Amino acid sequence: MNGATIQGLFGNVSPPINCVEMHTTGEPTRIIWSGVPEIHGTLLEQRSKFKDKFDHFRRLLMLEPRGHWDMYGAILRPETELVDAGEADMGVLFMHNEGFSTMCGHATIALGRFLVDADETMFPRRKLLKHDSETQSTTVRLHVPCGVVKITVPTLPTGKSDPSRAVSFISVPSFATAINITIPLDEKYRWPELEGRTSVVADFSYGGAFYCIISAEELGFPKGLSEADFAGMDRATKCLKDAVNASPSLAYCVQHPDTKELGFLYSVMIVDHDAKRKNDATLNTPPRSSLTSEAVVGEETGLCFFANQQIDRSPTGGCVAARIALSYAKGTLSKGESWMYHSILSRAYDGLHGFAGSYVEEVDLQADAYSEQRITGVRVRVEGQAYYTGCYSFFVEEEDGLGADGFSLKNLNRRE
Repeated sequence: MNGATIQGLFGNVSPPINCVEMHTTGEPTRIIWSGVPEIHGTLLEQRSKFKDKFDHFRRLLMLEPRGHWDMYGAILRPETELVDAGEADMGVLFMHNEGFSTMCGHATIALGRFLVDADETMFPRRKLLKHDSETQSTTVRLHVPCGVVKITVPTLPTGKSDPSRAVSFISVPSFATAINITIPLDEKYRWPELEGRTSVVADFSYGGAFYCIISAEELGFPKGLSEADFAGMDRATKCLKDAVNASPSLAYCVQHPDTKELGFLYSVMIVDHDAKRKNDATLNTPPRSSLTSEAVVGEETGLCFFANQQIDRSPTGGCVAARIALSYAKGTLSKGESWMYHSILSRAYDGLHGFAGSYVEEVDLQADAYSEQRITGVRVRVEGQAYYTGCYSFFVEEEDGLGADGFSLKNLNRRE
């Protein structure tokens, strides 16, 4: 339905914002392909302009009445510096309940399918995508705020994406920044489940964004994620994130060697260390779907709190890259081995639509701009499946004072 038709039917409304809806292991991706504010510049400049001048656009689409607290969005950006240079096919900005992400794996998997299926109205460079007839797959180079990720999309003879096979992407260079680091907790950052402890031990790793990775037991939940206490874990991860952000001595844990814009703690990932090795018979034949041809050597369940305490329904693709980089740094994963990652949701459905992760190559990075120290990271292959759920055209009636700006019952008391 075009803008003229919508305005003819509904009267005095804004031009439509057109979206395609998808989910990856239950985690939504609202793909906005038209009706976007006119913005130019590098992708990071566009991200900054959206944050400073068009944040109402994010609130309108992410929060109620059109979205909800855990909605996630992707704004297509067909013109970026890397698209113009021929290094990428499409750019994208990611958004959530708090602002704009630097990377999102679940949305990348969804975008791979969408861009292969899209027509030239939605994706002007669609005909330039490279198809591999031997593997029956199509490659999409996606420019995300942290770099370029290469997506491989299984393709049918019709040229459309094949929903029966997993989409994969190769991450930006991913690396661990701190292993088994003690995080001191001032009294105001402690939560009841600590039972008197004044610190916790966690890891930090980067997979397009920075993650603090901590076991459920260390966080104070001895039952792990088998009986997840969402309210308690929400409180604990918020306190932990605030404590990290308030500590100058921990700033190096979220320091990126290339740019300060990527240097912030995006998420706390709670992991359950009841991980099983490959002698577990369930790993030899992954439930319902085989994502990878590499040797699956183990599995792990995680619960990700990101942005302003959103809960990721998926296994979290960016954190799969971060956890593979962490395993590489610890020496617990070899090249050619794959690990299966589950969210609470995929684990509840017998492992359906978990993500597979493996590293494909080592990369060297400079530790920071002011030293010659080198750190070694990896590029990670992340595999998962995404599905369509619908299409929407959103608009705003001129008289609608409440619906013109997104709201949430969670933050009414903090509304400016």
